[in-house]
Parts: sequence; structure tokens; C-alpha cells
Amino acid sequence: MLFGLAIGLSVAFAVYVRDRRPPQQTRPVAATEPASIEKESSTKDKGGRFTFYDMLPRFEVVIPEREPDVRHDNTIAAIEEPGEYVLQAGSFKNFDDADRRKASLALLGLESHIQRVTIDSDTWHRVRLGPYDDLNDLNQARRLLHDATIEVLRIRVPADR
Repeated sequence: MLFGLAIGLSVAFAVYVRDRRPPQQTRPVAATEPASIEKESSTKDKGGRFTFYDMLPRFEVVIPEREPDVRHDNTIAAIEEPGEYVLQAGSFKNFDDADRRKASLALLGLESHIQRVTIDSDTWHRVRLGPYDDLNDLNQARRLLHDATIEVLRIRVPADR
């Protein structure tokens, strides 16, 4: 029994010592990194680890040129400006809540889908209808949602997407 205890403690000690050493350095991979970054991949601080300030300039953030036009759709006045629109009938942290909203929309005769998005570390489930490019269909869906007292965001999709 003492022999087994000694082996167990020595293995635990070896794992403890191994985990305290700095890990082998690997270059982080980002899909949007510019090709010129590969030449600079050896930038390290004194401890042998990449620092936040060394890594940050290497990542490219793509910002869309045009943001979609998003508005609360509280009125039932007909939309007359042509374009492609999406209606968002809710955003929920819980998938079951989004699924219930989707079912209530189906009872109204409206086809919707659930879009899962992650913002920071939170996951949201958006219930969306469309896209609508026919203004008659769009206005009819808006009227049904308004009559059912469902708050809606109207999103005009940019033409150059």
C-alpha cells in the first residue's frame, strides 16, 4: 500500500512540476490576419509568452461599410420604399422561448426562422421573418404582427451585401 502511495505522489508531483513550466509557444491563427504578420510571429516578451499588446495589432477587424437600417416598427403605416426587408419578432437568451415565439408566428400563418448569434460571451436566439422583397407581403406580415401585439424590429437589408 505504501509503494502505491509513493508512486501516486511522485506522478502527481511530476504533473505539478510540468504544469508550472511555461507552455510551448504556438502562433495563434486568425482567419483575418494579414499575410505580412507571419514575418513578425517571433515577437515575445521576457517571459516567452505573447502579450496582449503584441498580438492586438496583428488582428484585422472587418467593419461593414454600410450598417443595415434597423428601426422599431410600432406603426402600421405601409412601407412604400422598395428594398429587401427582414422583420425581427424577438431576441431571446433561451432557445425554448424563441421556439415558442416561432410557433405563435406559425399560428398566425407567418413563416419564421431562428438565428443563433453570439455577442461577447452571450448566446441569443433571434426570431426573424423574411427576407421580404415584395412590399405587399411585408406590409401584410407587419399588420398581422401588430394585431397580435408582437413588437418588431424592421431591418432594411443593404443592397450591396
